[in-house]
Amino acid sequence: MPLWKIAYRSIQFRKVSSILTAISMSLGAAIIVTVLVIHGVLSDSFNKGAQGYDLIIAGKGSPRNVVLSTVFYLGDPVGDVPESYLKMFRKGQYSHLAEEAIPITIGHHFRGATIVGTSPEFFSKLKYFGDKTYSFADGENFRFGADYTAVAGFRAAKKAGLKVGDEFTPEAAQDAETDTHHEPFKVVGILNPTGTPNDAAIFVNIDGFYEMHSHGEHTGHNHEGHEHAEEQRRYSAILLMTKQNVVKPEGTGIDPNAPDFDPSKMLAERSYVNIDAMQLPQLLDKTTDVQAVSPVREIADLLSSIVGNIQMVLIFLAVLVVITAGIGMMTAIYNSMSERKQEIAVMRALGARRLTVMSIILLESILLSLGGGFLGVLLGHLLIGGISPWISEYTGIIVRCWNFQWTEMILIPGLILLASIVGFLPALVAYKQDVAASL
Repeated sequence: MPLWKIAYRSIQFRKVSSILTAISMSLGAAIIVTVLVIHGVLSDSFNKGAQGYDLIIAGKGSPRNVVLSTVFYLGDPVGDVPESYLKMFRKGQYSHLAEEAIPITIGHHFRGATIVGTSPEFFSKLKYFGDKTYSFADGENFRFGADYTAVAGFRAAKKAGLKVGDEFTPEAAQDAETDTHHEPFKVVGILNPTGTPNDAAIFVNIDGFYEMHSHGEHTGHNHEGHEHAEEQRRYSAILLMTKQNVVKPEGTGIDPNAPDFDPSKMLAERSYVNIDAMQLPQLLDKTTDVQAVSPVREIADLLSSIVGNIQMVLIFLAVLVVITAGIGMMTAIYNSMSERKQEIAVMRALGARRLTVMSIILLESILLSLGGGFLGVLLGHLLIGGISPWISEYTGIIVRCWNFQWTEMILIPGLILLASIVGFLPALVAYKQDVAASL
């Protein structure tokens, strides 16, 4: 009979204690699986959620705060960006770098949802999760000229009770100056769920956003006033999609990395700058009062410094649970050795070698660990499926029970190693047992 079958029969003989040992092992494994999968999905969502644009042009300040306020709509915007920079990226000296430049202005809220002023290109040009395009569960994108229109994220619409055709008036912050007599915004579209922070925001036409602050002086019906209002605009940020293949303008001769680079001269001449997208953050930092922030880089730093530490703490606690279960398994097998003295002695008398008996005890430990490990993986994914609606409700991030992380593959070999370690002492006792005394 194969050795593993003998070990399996021994486990069956002590069914209750074996099941309890495997369950305690599975609980720790389930916690590890849950932490790994949820952290992996969160990291993937955070990293890919900002990949629709390459740089954020914002006021000087903490780059991390820029990302938190612009990507995740957490906290107040860091400074502001004059509209002249938007014109530079669309038609001016930086236009050779920009595929798209989309302004956003963050302010006000409605029933807990952040109000974001932007242009229709936000949904028609930007993508999320790498290559996914925005789609609408109902309605459509707002259009140019339709100033008082809005698009609601899926979670924001559900929370605020909004549907296509509904009208609402944004609620101003305490220190904001807003015209309360403007016409309400009309919801023209509801986004499909994206699993990004945009699910929790309400987007309004940026023209209507600024008309809220005009106090009736400049409206869409007064063309000259409207133009004047636009000239005074300052955005929370500009989302910049850079060109993959940059064709540099000729005849500029200005290089921000040159030893004789003079920022004041460049600003005075307002000339087109002979740089590529990689040099843009350095150039803006030296020559302007704004900065270019890479959201992917800042999010990676945020995950490694904060979220990564939380993950390590949770995994450490789960590993302690597994180790405690392993020690319990070692104690259970060790205590059973006194009951198995005659069993082992009979095996030895029938010709089994010491190493054979030792191997059976080790295999018993390994089988218990593997059973607990596979049960833990199953329980972990069932737990993920159970809490996924709660995660989606409060974070907007979609986690499914079948989400898998390759780091889970380390779990089973780790349990085999742990079983070999904790099973060594009982196996050593069986190896040294005196057959004659036992019989």
